[in-house]
Amino acid sequence: MPKKKISIEDVAQRAKVSITTVSRVINNVPTVSDKNRAKVEEAIAALKFKPNVSAQRLARGVNNAIGLVMPGYPGIFHSYYAIELIRGVGHACETHRMDMVFHITDGNNPINSNNVDGIIFADIIENRKQVDAAMAGGTPVLIINNRVDDMEINYVAIDNFEGGRIVAEYLTGFGHERIATITGKLTTQSGHHRFEGFKQYLESHNGGIPPQYVIEGDYSRRSARLAAEDFLKLDERPTAIFAASDDMALEAIAVLLEKGLRVPEDISVIGFDDNPACLFGPVALTTVRQPLFQMAEQAVKVLVDAINKKNEGHVQQVLTPEIVVRETCCPPQK
Repeated sequence: MPKKKISIEDVAQRAKVSITTVSRVINNVPTVSDKNRAKVEEAIAALKFKPNVSAQRLARGVNNAIGLVMPGYPGIFHSYYAIELIRGVGHACETHRMDMVFHITDGNNPINSNNVDGIIFADIIENRKQVDAAMAGGTPVLIINNRVDDMEINYVAIDNFEGGRIVAEYLTGFGHERIATITGKLTTQSGHHRFEGFKQYLESHNGGIPPQYVIEGDYSRRSARLAAEDFLKLDERPTAIFAASDDMALEAIAVLLEKGLRVPEDISVIGFDDNPACLFGPVALTTVRQPLFQMAEQAVKVLVDAINKKNEGHVQQVLTPEIVVRETCCPPQK
């Protein structure tokens, strides 16, 4: 015979109080007398009553949950970027005693915001309608890793333009003139801004960048392999390559080594992300560190403050990337 499920009515009957009093104790309402609170707590312990969390939240008018919406793309669960954002948001939700609801989107379907108190959108790509709909419904919203200049909205982002700029400055500082790049997907803000910062610095200090030294990637290893092979077919191959992600940089290095070239003596390579995998390849990768985990944690803090109406206006924060020097860059060989 199945065991009877203990209800709030059973607790009230044992404690000899009203159901309303039991509900107030469960929801930590301070108006309950110490005597009644003790009786209810004794009854809960004795009956091993487990409150219905959903009902509690409904009674309080909150969900105690944050949504994380991320565009779906191939290899998302092998992506250091995606995993760090998920890990950072999840850790911060745990700290704030909130749940995380994860949603992968293609940007076409509406987002159900009824079961969350706020939503973090990661890398908005062709899903601005989802953001607009959430805001129109009164749901607090924050954009992560994307600067939004045309909307009154919270965001926490990386200065990707500066990240691309410091790469160009670093490589030209070694004396490199033939510098190629495997960009990220240029429809993404991160890919576009990294390339623009890189390109504009070279236009100002190095006479620009020839079109054959620019190949658009999509953050995948396959796109980096094809790009690296194309660079090696040039009559004047580059002496340095900037890949807009560490995954692409590591794949470019693999191609160079397969072709019998040395890194960095023959061709220098620099990535972007500071993926821990950078340390364990054949050569430790020089890269640009973006504080993804910290960015995700800060995003949750800002959103929780917005949910609790602690923010005055909108919080818009831009974090600064930095170069992590390892072993894959050196002056070009004469």
